[in-house]
Amino acid sequence: MNEEKLTILENIKEEAIKNYVPILQDVSLELIEVILSIKKPNKILEIGTAVGYSAINFSKYLVGKDSKIKTIEINEKMYHIAKENIQKMGLDNKIEIINEDATKYLETINEDSEQFDVIFIDAAKGQYLIFLENAIRLAKNDAVIIADNVYFHGRVLSGYNEHRHRTATNRLREYIRIINEDKRLKSIVLNVGDGVAISVVKK
Repeated sequence: MNEEKLTILENIKEEAIKNYVPILQDVSLELIEVILSIKKPNKILEIGTAVGYSAINFSKYLVGKDSKIKTIEINEKMYHIAKENIQKMGLDNKIEIINEDATKYLETINEDSEQFDVIFIDAAKGQYLIFLENAIRLAKNDAVIIADNVYFHGRVLSGYNEHRHRTATNRLREYIRIINEDKRLKSIVLNVGDGVAISVVKK
């Protein structure tokens, strides 16, 4: 990535922070970049685009002529910002952004025609269980599923039970339980950033 593109990427990050848009923490990004550099993915599925910051960073690790990132964003405003950022970086041919509700859109992807090497989940916390089942379905054998913010600002590890975030907190606790018990997965949850769960799919 040349100096001009690095400057654009830094501006995207600064703008997101200034506008309180949740993006990957530096330490979490560094961890994921290590995984991607080892995995050398050809196809990545991202659930939750925001402003496109993570997808742009992930694109550096794509391998192969037909390599691609498919990223899904429900928020129309974020979708347009991400689309513009991806264009600024000259990555229109590598990153396909979909403006849909991921819980519905994922069901339309046929696993016989499209499968992924890496699936990154960073969207509505209360929907992580739906995302997980689709991620497993759409994963190649030995694919890696990465879920960010599984500690949900510490609520998941505490005795948090307030009404406002109770459902999301309980579902994230269930997500962690399932990835550790599901025989299709080999998983670990790391105390990095706000909690990063990594699962290798064994079909």
